[in-house]
Amino acid sequence: MLFAVDVGNTNTLIGVYDDDKIAASWRLPTRRDSTADEIGIQIVELLKHRNLDPADVDGMIVSCVVPPLLFCYSKLAKLYFDVEAVVVGPGIKTGMPILYDNPKEVGADRIVNAVAAFARHKKAMVIVDFGTATTFDVISAKGEYLGGAIAPGVNISLDALFRMTSKLPRIEFVNPGSAIGKTTVHSMQAGVFYGYVGLVDALIERIKNELPTPSTAIATGGLATLITGESKQIDHVEDDLTLEGLRLLYRMNNN
Repeated sequence: MLFAVDVGNTNTLIGVYDDDKIAASWRLPTRRDSTADEIGIQIVELLKHRNLDPADVDGMIVSCVVPPLLFCYSKLAKLYFDVEAVVVGPGIKTGMPILYDNPKEVGADRIVNAVAAFARHKKAMVIVDFGTATTFDVISAKGEYLGGAIAPGVNISLDALFRMTSKLPRIEFVNPGSAIGKTTVHSMQAGVFYGYVGLVDALIERIKNELPTPSTAIATGGLATLITGESKQIDHVEDDLTLEGLRLLYRMNNN
């Protein structure tokens, strides 16, 4: 079995593949002070809960944007699975030209999503990942990573609104159903939700207009389904995009 991990700033996405089929997946909060043993024990228990034997794990790949945790996952790969983790980063084979001024600046999670999306669709596209930051990644019809855009994530915006004002409460990110709020909470939800949908649609439209060929827009991440319901630019949601990208990269880099 292949153990795939994407460590984000807010959440960690974990998946287990049996050949090319996903056997189980989890989304957990990212804790920056976790130790290799703490994470390893938790993972073993998660596997057992799904009737999966940790001894059957014979490969592991890690994408991580939290440097202290990269060491932890690399260490637990050896301690708990007796494997050498493949790490998504500089030097890894992706099969995709990275046309960034400095390719090393591109986040590992963005490359993982790009590889999976192009492998599936083989066309120009915009990939929107709703994570701690909302990232827009652009792929050419030739399968080149062209670059993209980065905006504050929804939860960052909500947290800033709560922390930087004296009387506004902390609210849940939901579709309020109307842009005209009748209460403070409703007004805040309308501003954040519809404002964010507008941000996403405007950026996708501008990116599409800059591409020389027709493109499609794919959304992924925890809030993708909620936002896509109101978006006029996102074509469809692919929740498993990141895990699928990790699986493909592992195959490319492990004989």
